Amino acid sequence: MDDTRAAGTVEAWTTHGDRSRLLDHRRGLFDDADRPAAAAIEVRTAERHQVMDGFGFALTGGSAELIRGLAPDTRKALLVELFTTLRSGIGVSFLRIGIGATDLSRAVFSCDDCPPGETDPELTRFSLDAGDPDIVPVLQEILAIRPGLRILATPWSAPPWMKTNGSFVAGSLKPEFYRAYAGYLVAFIEAMRARGIRVAALTPQNEPLNVKNEPSMTMTAAEQAAFIGDHLGPALRDAGFGDVALLCHDHNCDRLDYPLTVLADARARKFVSGVAWHLYAGSPEALAMVAAQHPDLTMYLTEQWVGDDGAFGADLAWHVRNVLVGAIRNGARAVLEWNLAGDPDHGPHTPRGSAHCVGALTIDGGAIVRNVSYYVIAHLSRFVPPGSVRVFSTAVEALPNVAFATPDGRVALLVLNDGAAATTFAIRCNGRSVTDTLAAGAVATYVWPAADGLPVA
Repeated sequence: MDDTRAAGTVEAWTTHGDRSRLLDHRRGLFDDADRPAAAAIEVRTAERHQVMDGFGFALTGGSAELIRGLAPDTRKALLVELFTTLRSGIGVSFLRIGIGATDLSRAVFSCDDCPPGETDPELTRFSLDAGDPDIVPVLQEILAIRPGLRILATPWSAPPWMKTNGSFVAGSLKPEFYRAYAGYLVAFIEAMRARGIRVAALTPQNEPLNVKNEPSMTMTAAEQAAFIGDHLGPALRDAGFGDVALLCHDHNCDRLDYPLTVLADARARKFVSGVAWHLYAGSPEALAMVAAQHPDLTMYLTEQWVGDDGAFGADLAWHVRNVLVGAIRNGARAVLEWNLAGDPDHGPHTPRGSAHCVGALTIDGGAIVRNVSYYVIAHLSRFVPPGSVRVFSTAVEALPNVAFATPDGRVALLVLNDGAAATTFAIRCNGRSVTDTLAAGAVATYVWPAADGLPVA
């Protein structure tokens, strides 16, 4: 049974930047409102915002290879931990996968490669088994554990024969192959469904302004609009995949002009259901700025990595402040960290792919280390299932926070102490109040039953 349910009390799960506490569980350890508090966070469950679609990671080819390489019992226990809330499970509900290779695949490939000088516009050579052989079996194991898992699929490059430079790196899609590329993406969705894997959402290009990665492909906003409006959107519709959410952009928050240009195109706009964002540049306020012009669209934060030059405490605070609280307060309905698992050398990766990405897990033979992004996502994924609704909570500069009402009748509040000293603060909800003290840099998720406000243990 899920041990996060304790009627009539407030519970907290706390992580410290020095790793002295890692999702440390406290039940009923709160004082009443008479305790002096430097600040107060008010939660109002009647004031509701976006519905949440989930939290998770990218399942790259390298991640799947490492997970599948575990002994069967170890692998099963890990997948139960990741994708359920049984015992200490963290309840991951959303994964992002590549269409063809990502830069964290062992080798570069597409699902329809041709010898130099040849093309295949009718996709007769398309194969889901062209590379990353562990993705499908690992996803099938995950779906047996969590059937409702939401999956976002993204290509890093079209097959080189479709591109202006004939390479997996940079280059752009030739206009004469727009139709073939739309068919290629549809073929991937069809092939995955034939294996029992439903792709729920799609972006047409990962980081379309990134020319350095392997694989990569450039796609201007005008090109993306034309591709979606004239080819990809109609191809998805005609194949019966109108239920697949199509998100544009899938790049950084400093380029509002990109999604706004795509959305200004009437042909593309009727097929686009949302915007995907990364946070390597710009700020999460970009999500709200675009949403203000297109309030019917879904906003997702689809990628943010942890580099190997960071430190646990600083990375924990930055990601909670920006990737979780920042993105969600600006309208994100899903948050995905980049890369579920890597080896001790931060591989596997393509020859020119990043060698500096720290996965949520480091897998070294049978040993598994849980890294900072594991705890970042766990602080919400365990307590905020899909269908939860973000509710009002006071914006306190030194205590970044975000609150939710969950479908099973609880309230969850995530708080970061962003100050340099321990801080005592009050939490107020529906006429009740409790206080707690968080160490500098610490993160806590507080959970209580919604019906009774904020009961004191």
